[in-house]
Amino acid sequence: MPRIVTYNVHRCVGNDRQLDVARVAEVLARLEPDIVALQELDVGRARTNHVDQANEIAQRLEMAVHFHPAMRVEKELYGDAILSAYPEKLIQTGPLPGHPRLTALEPRGALWLEVDIDGRSVQVINTHLGLVPREQRTQASFLAGPSWLEHPRCRGPRILLGDFNATGTSVVYRTLTAKLEPARRLAPERKPTSTFPSQLPVLRIDHIFVSPEIRVGDVFAPFDPLTRVASDHLPLVMDFEVAA
Repeated sequence: MPRIVTYNVHRCVGNDRQLDVARVAEVLARLEPDIVALQELDVGRARTNHVDQANEIAQRLEMAVHFHPAMRVEKELYGDAILSAYPEKLIQTGPLPGHPRLTALEPRGALWLEVDIDGRSVQVINTHLGLVPREQRTQASFLAGPSWLEHPRCRGPRILLGDFNATGTSVVYRTLTAKLEPARRLAPERKPTSTFPSQLPVLRIDHIFVSPEIRVGDVFAPFDPLTRVASDHLPLVMDFEVAA
């Protein structure tokens, strides 16, 4: 059964304030994922020793990687990535709309891969929404619209996942669940899926949404000594099958 993980890695700086890309890679390696969606990656930034975190994690996991910089500061990049052990191709990357009056907010983006899982094409979209409620609502509506989830090419099995900075009671959540099902509701067994803060997770702000062709086997947020320290979020994991 394929496994997909979404993980906000907090630029690979843990709760002990240590920068450790290898530790983040170890968290993922222990989960043995087939597809990984990562948020808050630094690529070539001085604050994290100019490391290309997306590529380093991908190399350690022996996976292909596609990175989208939501923010550029000259040659320094910051953004999100999708890693895959399956054959894949990049369909689209792009920015998400911000708040019209708060132009200093951190830019946000999304990226979309088509992944071949045993001959079935699965559309995988990774994103990281903003922190301001009005901004989040605008971004969720944009993702739900013709540029992304209603794009003519976004058909069949679909998975939308990432850090939405919004709980299950939010307008953001309702906007996206009007298009796709929350994976946790479809899991045969209800397990803890709160991911933030990782030391004592009480908020479900990382989510996985799926189309009807995705049969959910398990959804959980691994809570152990390593995941508690490696990032300020826990990873969120889903095992699934693609319906024939």
